[in-house]
Amino acid sequence: MVFAKKSLGQNFLMHKQTAARIVGAANLEKNALVLEVGPGTGMLTKELLKAGMRVIAVEADYTLIPELEARFIKEIEEGRLTLKSADIRSFDTGTITEPYALVANIPYYITGEIIRQFLTAPNQPQSMTLLVQKEVAERIARSKKESLLSLSVKVYGEPSYCFTVPRGAFVPAPNVDSAVLHIQDISRNSFSSGEEEDRFFEVIRAGFAHKRKRLAKNLEEHWSREAVTSAFSAAGLDTNARSEDLTLAHWNTAVKTLS
Repeated sequence: MVFAKKSLGQNFLMHKQTAARIVGAANLEKNALVLEVGPGTGMLTKELLKAGMRVIAVEADYTLIPELEARFIKEIEEGRLTLKSADIRSFDTGTITEPYALVANIPYYITGEIIRQFLTAPNQPQSMTLLVQKEVAERIARSKKESLLSLSVKVYGEPSYCFTVPRGAFVPAPNVDSAVLHIQDISRNSFSSGEEEDRFFEVIRAGFAHKRKRLAKNLEEHWSREAVTSAFSAAGLDTNARSEDLTLAHWNTAVKTLS
C-alpha cells in the first residue's frame, strides 16, 4: 500500500476519468514527448501512455519507483516510458533534445516555483498542463485583476482554465478544490533579447512591491518621476492606476519606455 508523504505535498490522483480529461486538455498528438512531474501511483502516467505518448516521468519520492517500474515494465522495455528518481526542481531540461510538453499533478506548495522554472528555462516546453489549486488557476486564467503570477505566465504563453477537479478525486483529499490549467504556445516572442526579458521582470516586481501604493509611487522608488510619467503617457495610463489594473500590453509598453 502506498502512503502519501505530507513533507512532499503528495495528494495522489486516483480518479481515472480525471486523468483521461487531463490528457485531453493537453491536446497532444500521438507519440508526443511528455515530461510528467510526480507520477505518484501512475494514474496520469497510464492515461498518457494509453493515448500513445512517450513519457519521461520524474518522481521525487524514491520509494514509489519500484512500484512504478513493476506496473509499467512493458512500457519501459518498449522505450515509451523513462522513470527518473529526482526532484524536478533540479532537473536539467537541456537533457531533452526534442520538443516536449509538461503534464503534471504538482504539489501545491511548489506550484509557482515549477511554473516559473519551466517558463523561464532555456529549453521551454511547448505547452504546460497542470493540476493546481483552483484559486491559482482562476488567478492566472480568469481574474480580471492581474498579478505578478498571471503576468509572468501570460508574457510567455496563453493560459486557459480547463475544468475543476473536486477534492474527492485525490487520496488523501486536499482541503481545497483543484483545477486543470493549460498554457499553450509557450515562447519568448514577447522579448527581443535576454536583457529585455530581465527588464520586464524587474519592472513588474517593482510595480507589485507594495500593493497598497499606486503604481507610480512604486516605480518612482527605482526610476525618476519624469521617466515614470513618460512611461504612463506612452501606455495611455492614468497616474492613479494600480498595478493590478494594467494589462500585459500596458506593461510591455511601460517596460520599453522605462528602458
